[in-house]
Amino acid sequence: MNRRTPTLLYIDDDDALARLVDRGLTRRGYKVIHAASGEEGLERIRRADVEGCIDVVALDQYMPGLDGLETLEQIMAIAGAPPVVFVTASQDSTIAVTALKAGAADYLVKDVKGDFIPLLHVAVDGALRQAELQKAREEAEAEIHASRDRYAALAAERELLLREVNHRVGNSLQIIASLLHLQASSATQDEVKAALTNAMGRVAAVAQVHRRLYTSQDLKSVVLNQYLGSLLEDLRRSAEGDRMSRLTLKAEPIEIDPDRAVAVGIIVNELVMNAVKYAYPDGAGPIHVELTSQGDDLLLTITDDGVGDNAKADPRSTGMGQRIVAAMASKLDASVERDPAHSGTRILLKFRRVPAAPDQASSATAS
Repeated sequence: MNRRTPTLLYIDDDDALARLVDRGLTRRGYKVIHAASGEEGLERIRRADVEGCIDVVALDQYMPGLDGLETLEQIMAIAGAPPVVFVTASQDSTIAVTALKAGAADYLVKDVKGDFIPLLHVAVDGALRQAELQKAREEAEAEIHASRDRYAALAAERELLLREVNHRVGNSLQIIASLLHLQASSATQDEVKAALTNAMGRVAAVAQVHRRLYTSQDLKSVVLNQYLGSLLEDLRRSAEGDRMSRLTLKAEPIEIDPDRAVAVGIIVNELVMNAVKYAYPDGAGPIHVELTSQGDDLLLTITDDGVGDNAKADPRSTGMGQRIVAAMASKLDASVERDPAHSGTRILLKFRRVPAAPDQASSATAS
């Protein structure tokens, strides 16, 4: 593929020197256009869309009308201006410094015989390469910014979709929980009422997480004290709510991921409902839920002051609650213990704030 011949605009009022530059740079692969004044050169640059683009400018300092520095200032103000090599017969270094500060790509001293033309060729070649590199850098930066903008737009769209999903799932689960609540309220048999209330609590534990994610700015974590507070409030409004008048919560504002929050919520639901059913055969009593941090670990305790080991066994019990607690504890990689020194029942679950990495979990299991 043939490369386009670059065009040099030579701005100088010396016609004879302009012809020397034309011959010298044409032999070196340039198309040379001559402008005899700063005004004429500016007009030619501004008409580039009509008369063809200018790739590089060689600009003399001393000319009638606008001098080189004044012309350079106006060239730099043109959008997409070509690079400028400043050319003058003056040995005054202040002109060179001023030209370079004003935006000239290079500076060289000319002579009337044209001996400077090889240097001019090197200078315009360098100016063109520098301009090409600058253009490539600007295009790359523009592409980086565009990619970041696209990524930000996709991330915002994904977050919006996740919020909508959490909103719809939360609403659907809340409807199911409400139906279970209505069914439990209308049930006449105690075991049916308790079973439906238990099911409602399990559904509410999941629904509350989705509700929290929908209303939170952070879709990756759930604040446990707020979540458990809402979950226990749902239980208080349930068909068994009259037996939870002394249900309390003391929890630190700890953040964990949504999946683990669901497991914590379901465990709390099961153990609270178990205390409601068995701890106080003669009515309601205090039930305390507490969540504290211990370094990298979290400690969840559910405590009642009921009959403890003297609870009467229910022959109709299926053990479903215990299996659910065991399954959720396994998901949290939690240890589950019963406090033997407590007169009632106190269950303690200890688990890590952040799940252990797979290799750490494997080594812990092996040991």
